[in-house]
Amino acid sequence: MTAAASLPTAASTPAEARAAYRSGLLAPTTGVASGHAQANLIALPAEDAADFRRFAELNPKPCPILDETSPGAVTSRLTAGGDLRTDIPRYRVWRHGELVEERADAVEAWAEHDDLVAFLIGCSFTFEFPLLDAGIPIRHMAAGRNVPMYVTGIDCEPAGRFSGRLVVSMRGIPEDQVEAAIEVSGRYPAVHGAPVHVGDPAAIGIRDLHAPEHGDAPVLEPGDVPVFWACGVTPQAAVMASRPAFAITHAPGYMLVTDARDEDYRVA
Repeated sequence: MTAAASLPTAASTPAEARAAYRSGLLAPTTGVASGHAQANLIALPAEDAADFRRFAELNPKPCPILDETSPGAVTSRLTAGGDLRTDIPRYRVWRHGELVEERADAVEAWAEHDDLVAFLIGCSFTFEFPLLDAGIPIRHMAAGRNVPMYVTGIDCEPAGRFSGRLVVSMRGIPEDQVEAAIEVSGRYPAVHGAPVHVGDPAAIGIRDLHAPEHGDAPVLEPGDVPVFWACGVTPQAAVMASRPAFAITHAPGYMLVTDARDEDYRVA
C-alpha cells in the first residue's frame, strides 16, 4: 500500500475507492461508497464463457450478471476509467479448480490469456446501506469485519461443464426486524434480493455457524436470527467443483466498487 492510499469509507466515491485499491490497499469493501453497487468478478477463457453464462442464467439468485465483457477486454461499462485487473483489493488465481495464488492485482495472470471474458456478478454489499437506512444493523460492518460466507448443502443447477454448491452470506438480524430485512433486500434482485433462508443453519447444510468457509466469524447479538442471502462466491465453488483450466476471481468480500447506483437495481 502506498502512503497516498487511505481506507475508503461510506463517503468515498467509487473512483476514490478504486484508486486506493489500485495503489495496493488490501481491505474488504463492506461499508464503502454508500449508494453505489458492488460486484463479484469471475474471468474465464472464452471457451468456457457460454457454459458459465448459462450456469448464471439457471442460478439467478447467487449469480445475477450485471455486466459481461467482450473477450480480452479489461474494462467494464460499470466503472468509468477503471481496469478490472487492478481495481479490486484482492484477486484469486485458479488452475484446474485449485486456488494457486492470491494477489493485489491480476495484471500478470490476466496476460496469460488474450481472450478472457469477465463476468460481474451482483453483490449483497449493495443493499447493506439500504438496510442501514431502514434502521437494520449490519453487525460485521460495525465491527470492521468481513461478512461470513458458507458453502451450503444445496446444489446449483448445472450447465455445461459448471456445477457446484450454493454459497451464502449471513447477517445476524434482530428478530423483530427480519421481515423488514426481507422486504428491503427483496427490492434488489440484481444483487441477490431477498434471503434464501432464515433460521437454523443446519437446514441448509451449514454445520458450524461460527466457522465460515470465507470471510470472518459472525457477529451475533442476543436476539439475533441468522439470515442467509445467496452469495456471489458461488462461482468460485463452481470453479472448485468443475475444475476449468483457468480462472481469475475476486477474493471473497473484496469486491469491485462500481459507478452504478444502488437505485439502478431497485425494482420496487
